[in-house]
Amino acid sequence: MAIVNGVSFGLKTTQVNVDYADLVRVWREADEVPVLADAWLWDHLVPIIGPPTTPGHEGWTLLAALAAQTSRIRLGHLVTSNRFRSPALLAKMAATVDIVSGGRLVLGLGVGATDAHGEGQEFAAREHAAYGLPLVPPAEGRAALAEACTIVRRLWSEPPFDFDGEHYRLRGAVCEPKPVQRPGPPLLLGAWGPRSLRVVAEHADVWNVPGPPHFDLALLRERTALLDRYCAEIGRDPASIARSVQLIVEYDQPAAARATVEELIEAGFGHIVLSVRPPLRDGVAHWLADEIIGRVVS
Repeated sequence: MAIVNGVSFGLKTTQVNVDYADLVRVWREADEVPVLADAWLWDHLVPIIGPPTTPGHEGWTLLAALAAQTSRIRLGHLVTSNRFRSPALLAKMAATVDIVSGGRLVLGLGVGATDAHGEGQEFAAREHAAYGLPLVPPAEGRAALAEACTIVRRLWSEPPFDFDGEHYRLRGAVCEPKPVQRPGPPLLLGAWGPRSLRVVAEHADVWNVPGPPHFDLALLRERTALLDRYCAEIGRDPASIARSVQLIVEYDQPAAARATVEELIEAGFGHIVLSVRPPLRDGVAHWLADEIIGRVVS
């Protein structure tokens, strides 16, 4: 990753109500901006911005196309839902995108929506029902994610194998060709809840905080300390997990974005993804580099 004063930055484009040509334009521009280390999409089948009929491109097919349109930036999703695809299929897809990109993929993965009650669950129920996907209890979602991480890593690095888990059973699981990166692309897990952080400690190369409303600095430090404690309990160096966070940037509020970035850096987050929503203005990658990144780390 391109690191400036110990911090790396990424760009996230939400692929809703936006033309493919505009996404190509922005990602190619980001590819030419040295301070942007990576670029990201999201993974929703029904857009959460606007009515459900709002046009929104599928994340993995789009990522493959954008991988072929760029040459430098690392790329991935913040984050892939583990409820949408089986882990074996996802491992195969990810290996292909890593090959297309020449070894630039970061696999971003999360529990996905569950049947827990709370903000956003009405949307989750609608999205899953639209595609015939079941919502599961949170504990089941976390356990399935842990198994998925194991399956994906093994498929990237091992010969055919059988797997007998509580949530997945495979016979002769195989992934050929393997990814360019060996033993596989970095695994980024998006998580916030205390129990999900246990999965992060066990499996992640990068921990990503999903973004608002999780920017209470005291709570961020509490979660960071909890992740450190989980790492200590399993004998893992906490420094081996990079700390990442998403921040939605409003075009008319660059000063507010800069202030939040400074707070996040002070809280120990070394990777900050600046998320922009459509319409994707001309020169947005250079604008982020000049108005946000350059004025924070200069």
